[in-house]
Amino acid sequence: MSKYSSVTNLLKNKFVIAFLSFVLWICFFDRNDVLTQWERKAELNKLETSKEYYVNEIETLKKELSDLDNSPAILEKFAREKFYLKRTNEDVFIVEDERSLKN
Repeated sequence: MSKYSSVTNLLKNKFVIAFLSFVLWICFFDRNDVLTQWERKAELNKLETSKEYYVNEIETLKKELSDLDNSPAILEKFAREKFYLKRTNEDVFIVEDERSLKN
């Protein structure tokens, strides 16, 4: 019986009640509760992965831009592929894949 009486005495203590109330309030009812923090952490991880993707894309595009600035052959190839440019004595045939037409 002494175990139960010590627990009830502990729960009757106003400081313990205040501490438990504070912990419950912070964990579940506050603006920055545990669930909100968990969701924010997940969103932060998602944003960091998308940041890595875009940083890699920027580096790739910078490399392509420097190649276009420094090499006339690559510039000509880019103009022919993207803008379908041609020389005066050439004909351009555009062949599309059936898979690209479905998308």
